[in-house]
Amino acid sequence: SEKLYTASPGLVNGLQARTFGVWTLLSSVIRCLCAIDIRNRTLYHITLFTFFLALAHFLSEVFIYHTAALTIGVMAPLMVASFSIMGMLIGLQYLEVEALSKNKKKN
Repeated sequence: SEKLYTASPGLVNGLQARTFGVWTLLSSVIRCLCAIDIRNRTLYHITLFTFFLALAHFLSEVFIYHTAALTIGVMAPLMVASFSIMGMLIGLQYLEVEALSKNKKKN
């Protein structure tokens, strides 16, 4: 939290920092599970949603709440979330095609 919320470090307390750490751990577990079972559509959508949440969080901290500045500490998660969203949206098309081809084989 010290490297992210540099614009207003006085607004960040220990509780918020621990909550952010737990969120990071939870999203990491979800993303690892998706990597293991990439064809699980529900898990894929949940993982994609975690990247949207991360992007929204960091953008709001920079542009709405002004608690973070556009430093490398904030730019890195913004880039990871943005590229991951683009990659997962492209991958979602292949997931949908695979689901359609399985349905055709069943019929």
